[in-house]
Amino acid sequence: MKAAEIRELSTKEIEEKIQVETEGLNKMKLNHVITLLENPNQLKETRRNIARMKTILRERELTK
Repeated sequence: MKAAEIRELSTKEIEEKIQVETEGLNKMKLNHVITLLENPNQLKETRRNIARMKTILRERELTK
């Protein structure tokens, strides 16, 4: 998910997406330990998406 796409979402939607992505990341980590993922780069990409969303939320907090 690109930063421009995230900025179009409302604050509440971003918070919900962060929660969903975090849960998905935890599940992926568990599955990766048990059986290797087909694409381990998914972990990195999910972490970065969460970081992007948190950064945009923080920007919004500071502009208020």
